[in-house]
Amino acid sequence: MTSTESKPAPQRPLPSLADPDTGAFWRATGEHRLTYQVGDDGRVVFFPRRHGGGQVRDSAGLGEIYTYTVVRQHGHPFFRAHAPYVVALVDMDEGFRVMAEVDADPDSVHIGQRVRVGWEDHEVGDERLAIPVFSPAG
Repeated sequence: MTSTESKPAPQRPLPSLADPDTGAFWRATGEHRLTYQVGDDGRVVFFPRRHGGGQVRDSAGLGEIYTYTVVRQHGHPFFRAHAPYVVALVDMDEGFRVMAEVDADPDSVHIGQRVRVGWEDHEVGDERLAIPVFSPAG
């Protein structure tokens, strides 16, 4: 590679669609569906799993930041090039908590902020998946 050629951008590491516990969750993200499970006892479960019974439901994708951190350094090339970025625990309106990136200026993010899920699409072989990435709601 010559000095005038640029290197390809580092790629985000992606989850496995073949995982028996989480594969269905990740396949649903390919359809822009954030799913969670409600057990037979009525408890909300996240990540949805293949065991434990109950039913899988779709989230409306709205929640509130419970806590967050700003990542300024990272060892992986994708995340290093992406820094600084916000990672938050988001309390979803349906009663589960998810850890995800928040696509916003780190100085504008705050605890209690309402957020909405968005999607970063990827092709994995013949299948699609999307990484849930939140942004400020409204």
